[in-house]
Amino acid sequence: MIDSGEPRNGPAAHMHGYLSRDGMPPRELLVAGRIEIKEYGGEVITGTVNDLVPNGSDAFWLLLDDGQRVSARRLLVTTGLRDELPDIPGLRDRWARDVLHCPYCHGYEVRDRQLGVIGGTPGAVRYAQIVRQWTHDLVYFTPPGTLSAVERTQLVARAIGVVEGTVDGLVIDGADQLRGVRLDDGRVVPRDALFVPPRFIPNTALLIELGCDVDDDGWVTTDATGRTSVRGVWAAGNVVDPRAQVITAAGAGSAAALALNADLVDDDVRNAVRELDHGFRPALTSNITSKESS
Repeated sequence: MIDSGEPRNGPAAHMHGYLSRDGMPPRELLVAGRIEIKEYGGEVITGTVNDLVPNGSDAFWLLLDDGQRVSARRLLVTTGLRDELPDIPGLRDRWARDVLHCPYCHGYEVRDRQLGVIGGTPGAVRYAQIVRQWTHDLVYFTPPGTLSAVERTQLVARAIGVVEGTVDGLVIDGADQLRGVRLDDGRVVPRDALFVPPRFIPNTALLIELGCDVDDDGWVTTDATGRTSVRGVWAAGNVVDPRAQVITAAGAGSAAALALNADLVDDDVRNAVRELDHGFRPALTSNITSKESS
């Protein structure tokens, strides 16, 4: 396993939605996973893969940022995605603290508080309706002229406040806590936490360079096991599924591992048959006794 040690959820204090691991700091899960890999004989390399190069028809070279070169018969790529946030001063600094992206991952922890949603992007109104389940005090911030009549009616119907204007920044108190949203006209709307639907950018450079097929939106396509269009290459987690939470990504990784191992066994069988056809006779295993010696 080659891992840079910088997971997407690294800034978060706690992880949620993972049965039996709720509230665990993400880095603790990372450490525990590395320990388990080593206990099963796996090797963990801390680093970043800069390039993947085919090595013949059924293998690859992995070129690392420190100059190392690793060979592999099969690949499972789990490079995740990055969150592209609105260009609002201070937003990135508060990311995964009191500026949040997933109402399913973080909604319970900020329930019944003064919440806000930074809107104005496609699907943001629907997103705000999901956040509304966690509080009776929700404000939807949006640039002027972006709401349709239907969307405005839907927001009003569920008592979601609408603030139209340009968000200029965040108001942080002396205890390093979010206290409000500041607009460019000087208004400050008190809020305890903000939800922001980011734009998801998959880290697919390595997969695309290998020639993996992508869909119309630029996401690498896979089958149900995570197999890509390139022989010997699987992908799992946020690099192919922007909606995958930690537990979802783990399940996808497990499915890919099973399929990958089965593919390796099929490869071993083909190679063994080829060698047999060329006159190679493998030695019998020690627990098999011939009729003559029995």
